[in-house]
Amino acid sequence: MKFSRPYDVSELAEMLNCDFKGAAKADGMNEIHRVVPGDIVFTDHPKYFQKALRSEATVVIINDDSVEIPEGKAILITDEPFTAFNKLIDFFSPMQVPSEQIATSARIGKNTLVMPGVFIGNDVEIGDDCRIYPGAVILSGSKIGNRVIIQSNAIIGSLAFYYKKRESRFERLFSGGGVILEDDVEIGAACTIDRGVTDFTRIGAGTVIDNQVQIGHDTHIGKMCLFASQVGIAGCVNIEDGVTLWGQVGITSGATIGKGAVVLAQSGISKSLEGGKTYFGYPAEEARKKYREMASLRVLPDIIEQLKLEE
Repeated sequence: MKFSRPYDVSELAEMLNCDFKGAAKADGMNEIHRVVPGDIVFTDHPKYFQKALRSEATVVIINDDSVEIPEGKAILITDEPFTAFNKLIDFFSPMQVPSEQIATSARIGKNTLVMPGVFIGNDVEIGDDCRIYPGAVILSGSKIGNRVIIQSNAIIGSLAFYYKKRESRFERLFSGGGVILEDDVEIGAACTIDRGVTDFTRIGAGTVIDNQVQIGHDTHIGKMCLFASQVGIAGCVNIEDGVTLWGQVGITSGATIGKGAVVLAQSGISKSLEGGKTYFGYPAEEARKKYREMASLRVLPDIIEQLKLEE
């Protein structure tokens, strides 16, 4: 998320009613996986202090005033960095309450077919020659390219699944980002694509997605990918061009899937995978290796029985 102008760290401290150290200006804010120079980021656990301080972020919201501040950066000091980050999201990207089925601020391209029962939120951009089927929901700030197909009951721009556990409840991190669907993307029925926390969840040109697929916040998907039904992708995943995910594949947060990788049905991905290979199983490994392991397990009882006879 970028601001309309740079804000000095002193201005931000005044907004949050907190102390600060260092001298810097911020022109945006982002979740740790997507920060760029000029951004604000937050951290509230010593395990991640150095990751945040050494990241591209210029201003770090933190709950420790004793950390060493890198040159050119500043910190905002508060007991609750998570809540402070929420306050900034709410200030710079306040919720827009819709009052119409199709917002007057939405921009819809020529020859785009919007069928009955579609909801389109504020400031949505939809390109030319798209088809939006009944029951689809496109929430505020989403950007849709040309020749995009969104089937019935798909939701584009739902809230990020991102919480901090408190004693009696889960505190939600607000979602101030959006969703970008590039040209020629197809979204199947009943898919859910979460908006970014402060950035965009992005799906590259030509990617096609089957029904009932979940894509988490701030995930970036490359061009010409193919996902079969019931794939589940967590937040902040990077999927490069030409990746194929077959049915019910699950991917953990923060993983990267290399260009041209193929992941076979019902596999679970718990770490990043190289491109150009085929994977299977949980945790997912190269399919040929996994099949050899499974074949070995099948003959293991015979080997044990033979050893018993030889004793």
